Amino acid sequence: MVNLHPLSSFHDNSSARERAVIVALRKKGISRREVAESLDELEGLVKAAGGVVVARVVQERESPDPAYYIGRGKVHEIRGIVEEARVEMVVFDDALRAVQQRNLEEKLSVKILDRTRLIMDIFAQRARTNEGKIQVELAQLQYMLTRLVGRGRELSRLGGGIGTRGPGEKQLEVDRRKILRRIRKLKNDLEKIRQRRSQHRKRRLSEMLSFALVGYTNSGKSTLLRALTHSDV
Repeated sequence: MVNLHPLSSFHDNSSARERAVIVALRKKGISRREVAESLDELEGLVKAAGGVVVARVVQERESPDPAYYIGRGKVHEIRGIVEEARVEMVVFDDALRAVQQRNLEEKLSVKILDRTRLIMDIFAQRARTNEGKIQVELAQLQYMLTRLVGRGRELSRLGGGIGTRGPGEKQLEVDRRKILRRIRKLKNDLEKIRQRRSQHRKRRLSEMLSFALVGYTNSGKSTLLRALTHSDV
C-alpha cells in the first residue's frame, strides 16, 4: 500500500527541506490502525528533523526480508517514487540490520535511515551543552560502529543532511580503531564533566541545608512541601 501526499502541498514551501518516503511493515498481529499511528509519529519525527514526507509505503509480510527488510518488488516500487518525487531519503519505522541498510542504499541510491538513526539525528540538532553533544556523538558512534564496513564510499555519494549530523561522514570514513579511540576519548570527557559537576554539587550542598521528600505518586509530596516552605511548588 502506497499513500502519496499531494505534490502541490509541499512544492512551494519545502524546497529547503529533504524529501522522504516513510516505510513500515504490517506484520501478523498488528492492526492497520497501529501501523498508521506509528507512521504518523514517524512523519512527525521527519518534520522535526527538517524533512518533509512525500509518500508512505506499507507492506504486509509475515516477517522482514533478510536482505532488504521489505520485498524486492516493494523496493522497485519505492525506487519509482524516489525518482518521480526527487526523494532524498527513505526512513523505515523499524530498526534495520546493517546488511539491509547497505542493500537498500545500493538499490535506491538515497540515504536509508531507520527510526533510531532519525531520533539520534534530532538529538544532534538540539544538543546545546558540551555534555549533551558528547552524549549524542557517543551514542551515534556506538550505533554506527557495526555499520562502518563498506560505508565510506556510499555516504560520500549520498551527501549531508538529515541522518549525517553529529559525527558525520568524516568520522564514518575512518577505520574501526580510530572510531574506538574516539569513543574512549568521549567516555573520558564525559566522566570528567560528571566528576566536575559532582564536585560543584558537593560544594553547594555543604553550604546549605538539604532534605529529601519521598513518596508514591499523588501521595501529597508537593502539598507538604508548599505547606513547609510557604512557596508555590
